[in-house]
Amino acid sequence: MLVLAHISDLHLDGTERATERAERVRDRLWGLPGRVDALLVTGDIADHGTEAEYEEAARVLGLRDSATPFPVLTCPGNHDSRAPYRKALLGEPAADGPVNSVHVFDDAAVLMCDSSIPGRDEGELDEETYAWIEATLDELNGDVRALLAFHHPPVALHHPLPDAYQLHRPRSLAALLERRPEVAGLITGHAHTPAATSFAGRPLVVGPGVTWTLRLPWEGEGTADRDAPPGFAFHVLDDEGRLTSHFRVA
Repeated sequence: MLVLAHISDLHLDGTERATERAERVRDRLWGLPGRVDALLVTGDIADHGTEAEYEEAARVLGLRDSATPFPVLTCPGNHDSRAPYRKALLGEPAADGPVNSVHVFDDAAVLMCDSSIPGRDEGELDEETYAWIEATLDELNGDVRALLAFHHPPVALHHPLPDAYQLHRPRSLAALLERRPEVAGLITGHAHTPAATSFAGRPLVVGPGVTWTLRLPWEGEGTADRDAPPGFAFHVLDDEGRLTSHFRVA
């Protein structure tokens, strides 16, 4: 059984408010008494994509001092910038190509995929990323269940803001899933609201936002509920390949 914590959309911008909310969630997760296998951070880690914002994110997430109680796995969102992300957050040479990574556990794998399009708010898994997903799954030989995590949901969530900036070419993703029965589910962010639906016959879970919560059309005026507490999720992938999600606030 794989147990994952999940946060998204920190939008760290150097302000006391953004930092406090991110640290509040971190402290809640770092203080858990039970086992968690990893923390997924599905994009929009920075608000403006600057090195200073990623340096703060690295500090908040404990990526520089090995202070994390479990691995922290990240992928970019539309507010992120690939070269500063690589340099200041990951400690890697700056480069502009997609930021993709895989973490293999005992009986499952999580593929962190880059759905960002530099300079744009909508998303896309480009051909390089699709090729990487296929090659990575090939290396796993179909022997382990896999989860794909990225920023942009590939379906409508029934709010005009996130629905205007979905993942492009969802049929390409659906075709990949048809070929890959070992993919047990999809985990995304971007919408600033906890949501659960399905895509191409697989569960699709959208993580809540840390910085603010999306106010749905029937909840009243104003897009951003800045008074709502920061949210996070737990995802459990069981031995039968079933994905179960739980949502919390800090």
